[in-house]
Amino acid sequence: MANDSAKSEASAQQEGDDDGDRSSNKTPSADGENQTISKRQMKKLLKQQKWEDERELRKKKRKERKQQRREGGEAQNPRKRLRRELTPSSLRLVVDCSFDNLMLIKDIRKLHRQVQRCYAENRRALHPVQDITIKTEHYSEVLAQEDLVYLTSDSPNVLEELDHKKAYVIGGLVDHNHHKGITFERAKELGIDHAQLPLSNFVKMNSRKVLAVNHVFEIVLAYMEKSSWREAFFTVLPQRKGAVAVSQDGTTILGKEEDSDSDPGTPDQTEET
Repeated sequence: MANDSAKSEASAQQEGDDDGDRSSNKTPSADGENQTISKRQMKKLLKQQKWEDERELRKKKRKERKQQRREGGEAQNPRKRLRRELTPSSLRLVVDCSFDNLMLIKDIRKLHRQVQRCYAENRRALHPVQDITIKTEHYSEVLAQEDLVYLTSDSPNVLEELDHKKAYVIGGLVDHNHHKGITFERAKELGIDHAQLPLSNFVKMNSRKVLAVNHVFEIVLAYMEKSSWREAFFTVLPQRKGAVAVSQDGTTILGKEEDSDSDPGTPDQTEET
């Protein structure tokens, strides 16, 4: 009997030890009673607590990495460095978007992309023109008539210098030469000044002097940066136009050797040159 009793006590003790291994800590519940949780749950809670405790540290490290990337990007990108040194210009550029009735939907979409390109180039320019805004009113109702100059290749007047008090109008028309001379006629109808860029004085091209809206826009920006029409034209004009420099007597000097930053997929379409 004694041996049986001893065996029973030993067996009970062993079961108690096994239950202790399988059991876990007890934590008080919301109602004050102890709640048993497993070791796995306890490990998960401790891990979660550590995550919460290190939240601020992680946030600080993210900020440091972001600052390092920003500084590294500015060091590698000269455009971003120069951005700090930009000098905004008082000159204004206007895109005349009143020709929708003369264009197909696909051409209106092309014009939309060209205006987007103008906006992007203006943001990167050293001497950006005044912020681009969209107005439903006609520009002749927003700006003084004496401040307007329509840029059109049909004008007999050649633009030698830019007047920073003026607002230069670019015809927003993708017409594939279906409406030749229309921007010149529009300028005369409105009774505003007009002029053509001095393209023929510096450049000889294989194609007709017809440039996309964004090309005209970029040429003006480039001229304000370089103070040279020749450099402005050869910085912007696309390779496909076969542009070559010419001397004052009209003889060829050199061909354009590099592609410009202009989008090669942008169509030629407007008469502002």
